[in-house]
Amino acid sequence: MGRRTEKAVELFGKGYNCSQAVFCAFADKFGIDDETAKRLSIGFGGGFGRLREVCGAFSGCTLLIGLADDTDLSDAAEAKKEVYKKVREIKEEFEKRNECSFICRDLLGMDGPSESHVPAERNEHYKKTRPCEEIVRNAAMIMEEYLK
Repeated sequence: MGRRTEKAVELFGKGYNCSQAVFCAFADKFGIDDETAKRLSIGFGGGFGRLREVCGAFSGCTLLIGLADDTDLSDAAEAKKEVYKKVREIKEEFEKRNECSFICRDLLGMDGPSESHVPAERNEHYKKTRPCEEIVRNAAMIMEEYLK
């Protein structure tokens, strides 16, 4: 496990959401300060504000792919084509490592969105019943490999 993966797991353990943990572990690589990184990625946690849609850890990866891509943005169609291709490649790897899904509710074994916008307390029950820490670890490892 690389240094940035360790940082992502550590951030998640401190209470940051899955997207923040992954994104913030790499943000300095792109000249983004910690506070800005946390603010940019906060809404993606819990599958977009606990709606249980696209996994926040995968959303963190997607943000990083956009930053890492050096396609000329003046040609919007070409830039989108290149980034979308890379997002799909990372999605395939993410799904291989995480129960064949990138949808939060599927990864958590839920039927739909959370009833509440309030994050679950990170207690022992949470740690025993949620795969989120492992998903964060996998996402960060994928990004370490991708960004080499």
